[in-house]
Amino acid sequence: MSAADEVLEKLRELRGCRTIIVGIGNTLKGDDGAGPLVCQQLYGKVCARVMDVGTVPENYIQPIVNSGPENLLVIDAIDFGALAGMIRMFKPEQLNSAIISTHTLSPRVFVNAICQETEADPYFVGIQPAQTQLGQSMSLEVTQAVQWLVDALTEAFPLTE
Repeated sequence: MSAADEVLEKLRELRGCRTIIVGIGNTLKGDDGAGPLVCQQLYGKVCARVMDVGTVPENYIQPIVNSGPENLLVIDAIDFGALAGMIRMFKPEQLNSAIISTHTLSPRVFVNAICQETEADPYFVGIQPAQTQLGQSMSLEVTQAVQWLVDALTEAFPLTE
């Protein structure tokens, strides 16, 4: 089974649950803007709650906790050593020093804070970046991965549920 098939299968398992989709990233830093871009394209298209938290996820902890999610999907550019544009899902405990987020505040710390106050089942949806320097545009590989992920999430969390 390919990595994309594994992601799609896992997303389908979460169907129908109270899910919050959170996009983390900086749209001014190339591929780091993948999370926010996914959210921008999902608004109004899925039954899950969608939140673009940009570069300040800590400001959204309490609103997420207050909504009582069953599942938390954090979409972020994560360097896990794959080809640019690859998508992989991780549980928080799978993120270690070999897997690097592009953010100062660890997204794992953000998720841990939410999970201490809820019973949410957290997942990271990592998109392998090619470039994350300030002023760069998003790479073709990550742009295509964003579109694939938007389509997969739209299928997994249809508005008609």
